Amino acid sequence: MGKFAQKEAKNLASYAIKSGESAGRRHKESVDDDRLCFQRDKDRIVHSKAFRRLDEKTQVFMAGSGDHYRTRLTHTLEVAQVARDIARRLQLNEDLAEAIALAHDLGHPPFGHAGEQALDDVMRTFGQHFDHNEQSRRVVEALERAYPGFDGLNLTVEVLEGLMKHQTAWDQAGKIFEMAAHLEAQVVNVADEIAYTNHDMDDGLRSGLISLTQLRKFKLWQLGEKEVFAKYGKKLEEDILISRVISSIIAMMIEDFCAQTTKNIKKFKIKTVNDVKKFKGTIADFSEDMKIIIKELRQFLFENFYLNPMIEAFTLKGKWMIKKLFEYYYKNPKSFPKNTKKKTDRTIVIKDYIAGMTDRFLIQEFKKIHK
Repeated sequence: MGKFAQKEAKNLASYAIKSGESAGRRHKESVDDDRLCFQRDKDRIVHSKAFRRLDEKTQVFMAGSGDHYRTRLTHTLEVAQVARDIARRLQLNEDLAEAIALAHDLGHPPFGHAGEQALDDVMRTFGQHFDHNEQSRRVVEALERAYPGFDGLNLTVEVLEGLMKHQTAWDQAGKIFEMAAHLEAQVVNVADEIAYTNHDMDDGLRSGLISLTQLRKFKLWQLGEKEVFAKYGKKLEEDILISRVISSIIAMMIEDFCAQTTKNIKKFKIKTVNDVKKFKGTIADFSEDMKIIIKELRQFLFENFYLNPMIEAFTLKGKWMIKKLFEYYYKNPKSFPKNTKKKTDRTIVIKDYIAGMTDRFLIQEFKKIHK
């Protein structure tokens, strides 16, 4: 074990994943004493083509529709920042949490969750399905090509597990893992929820699709605003008020999550990584009170922001284009720009290609077949 791995192990909790104890990679590589294994994973993800393409993929608004709206890339960076903060507070492996956060949406198709639904609809007609978390793992295991000896990025087993068992209330409803992943992965699940809950409020307010009057009906916003008024007074410009309240809510959610997770670790007598792996259910979680006030706010956002007619019109068009493009590629294999002579099922090849597209590129390709 190198000096950096030894130093890391001393600073982490007994139930944290240590770099020096990683289960390794599918393809053996030489050890780099100057960079820990999860640092290497993080660097590989950031330098991947799939990561760069996130900059032009929808979060809620179509990429390019506004200078300050979140894209899938800026969402990813916010998740990574929150995950690293939480991991540090809980003495977990920050590099591992950050690597999972940076890769968690690499498999997300264009046009956000509408695009994911469109691909799932199409794949089910072939007796298959589409899930962006599974696709994220496929990206890093097979689709990225940067090394001569293997396909994929050859990430560690721990990062791959975090991607496979990534789940939030938004994109994994109904999908339950009896055994949750390690605590670092559980942290990323919640960091994702914290990030999108807050930045979607910000984007919703910026767009005018939701209002401050509406948000002030919810306890989570009330608590954040109360804290801001106590600190800065009530005479704040609206933009500054929104920024400070959202920052306050993020801090409250993180603090609640860390406090409850610490209680759960003690309650369930979690001492080692093996204790985490054997535990049935989730250890890292919010308090029951926080879950209630988050749920009511999330329900409001779902009904008034994500399902807003303006957003729905754009997402429905995106779904239609994805389905039509898939159908065209399937019926006209000679026009498909990728090599379909591989042994992989043609439907998988087309699915991989479309899932990897940016919003802009998909529209460009659609125009070629629908003049």
